[in-house]
Amino acid sequence: MQFTASTVSLTVDDVTASQEFFAAHLGYTVQQAADGFASLTRPDAVDIVLLARGIPVLPPEQRDQRASGLILAFTLASGLEEQEKRLRDAGVEITMPLRQEPWGERLFQVTDPNKVIIQFVEWATPHSA
Repeated sequence: MQFTASTVSLTVDDVTASQEFFAAHLGYTVQQAADGFASLTRPDAVDIVLLARGIPVLPPEQRDQRASGLILAFTLASGLEEQEKRLRDAGVEITMPLRQEPWGERLFQVTDPNKVIIQFVEWATPHSA
């Protein structure tokens, strides 16, 4: 099996709101868009498809579900503090402030207009093994 791309599909109430959030704050570009649908891409990250809740292209049992219980995580090579400051300065609410876990994960979270949780991670040396 050989993969050519990775995409996460998120069902949301307002496709345009998430589309604009990902473009303005995370550097995604719109690859395709139509009523109730947007395909977003970024060369160094997973592609994102946004589908409107209730859209008939989804199987009936999935149409009324929305993205929840999901954390979309992006790992950064460096600059975690700078990204938190950039997003805060841009008016994005930081829903989990920057912190470091004992196993070496440094992270913070924001939430998009549809309540999609986006986590930014940078790995540091753990405090203990």
